[in-house]
Amino acid sequence: MNGDLSSDYRQSGFNQRLGFGTHPALLVVDFVKAYLTKGNPLYAGVEKALEAATILVTAAREAHVPIIYTVVHYEDPAEGGPFFRKVQALKNFVGETTAGEICDELAPREGDLVISKKFASAFFGTALKETLDELGVDSVIVAGLSTSGCVRASTVDAIQSGFIPIVVRDAVGDRATGPHESALFDLDAKYADVVGLDDTLEHLRILKPRA
Repeated sequence: MNGDLSSDYRQSGFNQRLGFGTHPALLVVDFVKAYLTKGNPLYAGVEKALEAATILVTAAREAHVPIIYTVVHYEDPAEGGPFFRKVQALKNFVGETTAGEICDELAPREGDLVISKKFASAFFGTALKETLDELGVDSVIVAGLSTSGCVRASTVDAIQSGFIPIVVRDAVGDRATGPHESALFDLDAKYADVVGLDDTLEHLRILKPRA
């Protein structure tokens, strides 16, 4: 069925390839400890995605690609409005909490940018677009959590902001297979190129150094 659906989408004009850009940034969306800590209500069993994201971050560093992380943080739950009321698990991100920390394997280094956000998209209510414009970025390689939530929202806003989004299938994850696969299908059809880790690593390897 999925093969038939993919064929139908292509025949209808969806699933066009955008290709890798020439001046990418790596956007690591909400890869925080809450999603990797068993017993936390946000635990998603995404250890394999973390492994892939770790490899991706290392390759981006070697290619001198800018790396931008996002986290969700509230000083007051009211900052999240209806979003916070809808997703009570966001209480993990009120104040300075271990759950809201970026995973140790992906720890930012000097020169990386960490953006604090209140809502699903990395672009909404932040200066991410302006930052990417200042860096001369034309494309955004996306890793992170969760596929059907903040990754999807950030990817849609990336293309709406004029950037080519490349979602790395192996380096994104969700708490269930259904939402994960559905989100990837939809993103690949309409808003991004969904690619494998190996293809992304090869692109980073041959990327020409920025001046």
